[in-house]
Amino acid sequence: MAETYQFTVNGEARSIEADGAMPLIYALRNELGLTGTRYGCGLEQCGSCMVLIDGVPGYACTQGMDAVAGREIQTIESLSAEGGTEAAPHPLQQAFLDEQAGQCGYCLSGILISAKALLDKNPDPSRADIVAALEGHLCRCGAHTRIIKAIGRAAAVLRGEGAV
Repeated sequence: MAETYQFTVNGEARSIEADGAMPLIYALRNELGLTGTRYGCGLEQCGSCMVLIDGVPGYACTQGMDAVAGREIQTIESLSAEGGTEAAPHPLQQAFLDEQAGQCGYCLSGILISAKALLDKNPDPSRADIVAALEGHLCRCGAHTRIIKAIGRAAAVLRGEGAV
């Protein structure tokens, strides 16, 4: 049975009618038009659907609407809200471009979200910290080395040290 669910998405109060078991990813993509969050496996095994839920990475493919009611959700689109634009991308986005850290790009929205959560919590992560933050992500293109380097580059830029 459909109910009204209210939550905040990328800083904006939102309300949708949905069944409580409907996965968050369907609400984001189909109801709110936020298509940057990707559907991958539906089993919390690939990380393509990662969003921040109250600042913590969470899988949008398995979080039901009843679990996210009243919570703060951030999607990949939130990077633009933090100063990133097509003309001047967020430092994470720019670092991924500079390091050519993606090939097909399907997994990158989820990886960028987890990287954002890491850098919000730890502005000077070690390589081991970055690897641990990406544990829940699967990139089949094999760009892991460049992805790790890009996150380190973005961390330096965000700390005001410029590119590494």
